[in-house]
Order: sequence, then C-alpha cells, then structure tokens
Amino acid sequence: MEQVIEIEAVLDKDNILRACKAAGHAGAGRAGNDIVCAAVSVLMRTAINTLSGRNGITVRGGAPAPGQVWLEADYSAEGRNFLFAAGEFLINGLSSVAQEFPRNCKLTVRNMNS
Repeated sequence: MEQVIEIEAVLDKDNILRACKAAGHAGAGRAGNDIVCAAVSVLMRTAINTLSGRNGITVRGGAPAPGQVWLEADYSAEGRNFLFAAGEFLINGLSSVAQEFPRNCKLTVRNMNS
C-alpha cells in the first residue's frame, strides 16, 4: 500500500494564504526517520509559529493527530504583506518537497473561489 502526504493550500483572490492542511504519512522511511514527513512538519509548524502573535494576522492551527497538521489565517491591512510573504515561503517549500518526492507528497494549491 502506497502512502502519501496530501497537502492542500488555499489562497484568496490576492494570492494570500488563507489555509493549509497536510494529512497522511509519506512512507519514505521508518516512523521517526521519514525525511518527507519531517520536512512537511517543520514547514507547517514553522509557518504557524511565525504567524502566531504577528500584528495584523490571526492564525489558528494545530496537529490534532499523528499525520495531521493545519492552519487558517485571517489578516488586516497591517499583516497583509507579511502573510503574503510567509505564504509564498510555505508553498514554495512544500512544492519543493512534493517535486523531490512525488510518490510521497502531493500538493494542491487552489483559490478560495474554486
């Protein structure tokens, strides 16, 4: 049985990150030693930590169970540019992981209106 991490990022009409969720297990290594799982986890948790407490940005997120992590973000004019940059960084990082390990990680980026 092939395992894969499914990631979905949601952007608003201005291409600003509004949500991202990752679920599944990559199966690219033993539990605790899976480089794909580690990369996705670090990127997602760093995004949550970086956005938390930032002026003009409200972020909710967590890891409710092994193999699951999510975030949702709202912003005011004050946080707009920072959230745009942080979202670009997160999506570029996740895209790199998905490109390097296409059998273990799938990334979908969609617009909120789609």
